[in-house]
Amino acid sequence: MQASQRTEQNHALEFAVDKADSMNEPLVVLFCLIDDFPEANERHYKFMLEGLKEVDESLKKRRTTFVVKKGSPENIVPKISDEASVLVTDRDYLKLQRRWRDNISKKVDIPFYQVESNVVVPVETASDKEEYAARTIRPKINDRMDEFLKIIDERTPKKGSMDIDFEGLDISDMNRCMKKLDLKGEVKPVDDFKGGTSVAKSLLKDFIKNKLSDYPELSNDPTADNLSNMSPYLHFGQISPVYIADEVMKSGSSGTEDYLEELIIRRELSMNYVFYNDNYDSLMGLPDWAMETLKEHEKDEREYVYSLKEFEDAETHDPYWNAAQKEMIKTGKMHGHVRMYWGKKILEWSETPEDAFLKAIKLNNRYELDGRDANAFTGVAWCFGKHDRAWKEIDIFGKVRYMNANGLKRKFDAEAYVDKVEEIEEL
Repeated sequence: MQASQRTEQNHALEFAVDKADSMNEPLVVLFCLIDDFPEANERHYKFMLEGLKEVDESLKKRRTTFVVKKGSPENIVPKISDEASVLVTDRDYLKLQRRWRDNISKKVDIPFYQVESNVVVPVETASDKEEYAARTIRPKINDRMDEFLKIIDERTPKKGSMDIDFEGLDISDMNRCMKKLDLKGEVKPVDDFKGGTSVAKSLLKDFIKNKLSDYPELSNDPTADNLSNMSPYLHFGQISPVYIADEVMKSGSSGTEDYLEELIIRRELSMNYVFYNDNYDSLMGLPDWAMETLKEHEKDEREYVYSLKEFEDAETHDPYWNAAQKEMIKTGKMHGHVRMYWGKKILEWSETPEDAFLKAIKLNNRYELDGRDANAFTGVAWCFGKHDRAWKEIDIFGKVRYMNANGLKRKFDAEAYVDKVEEIEEL
């Protein structure tokens, strides 16, 4: 278990139960905890461990041992697999996690299955190539949606494994687990979000009941608090997108179509991007027109240029940008519409597009609970022209879409947003 950190609606786990039962073997679930995951910090690990604690408790009810070991999957999984009959894993899309699985496959001598469970329509089923935009992938996903948007049965293995003894971390003692990790304490955990499937389901229930009907009108207003806040839980695989979609569809709410567009089409476009484009973490992943226009305007004069530290400390001249940065630092999450403005201003206020891209990725991945995943990289790339079209040519941006403070003010009460963030900071 790595990408799908849950026991509910987990296709990889249920496939493993099938395999175990067919062979009359016990099932053991393994999680490898590394303390040097790129750009991860105490904030991310605490949220993840809160979810893993729930996984442990849930698997015990299904008479299944959950083993958490500190170290790289590439080193740990092959050793444990020496005692196994079959190996099953979930699927992720970034280069590091894919490399883990590829290297493990070369080291094990038993059948090794990978089961996708963090999207609705599997990435390679939806498309066999990188898609240009939402409009090109939407019909492909919609054509297969009914086939995959189904709730699966959750079963207890016929043969329990609680009597099998494995050395590992005691996930029930979170403080002790955290101390065993070599983490730098520069980015502290947040109080606004607690990890775990049960928390995610509770937030979803509240969203469907009280916010979904207004989602089309209020989702772009950061002062309205009208989002589902599912992104951190989806990032860690603590809740299934199939489960979310099913619950939303059952509600019959008027906001269903708009929400599913974001949950499925836009999110799975991100998966498509990082899966088929190895340059997703650099400007090289952008479409040719965006690369060319940014290069042509690279030497344009900038009215403001800020260092990474000035950005990080929210020390720009723009109160709206500063508020967005402070919201992310304090809560671990930034409103999506503001995040677009945030990313485009980093492009405008950096010496070069390359410098801007790296700053945006670094800050986003460092502070966002949902950073360091397909949506994070794609969201930053969008600010630089990915999955967008060419617009009227202007300085610095070239033909890349421009955003300014007046645009924010037309969408929502920007001053109220600044006040809201200041109140959060004072808590």
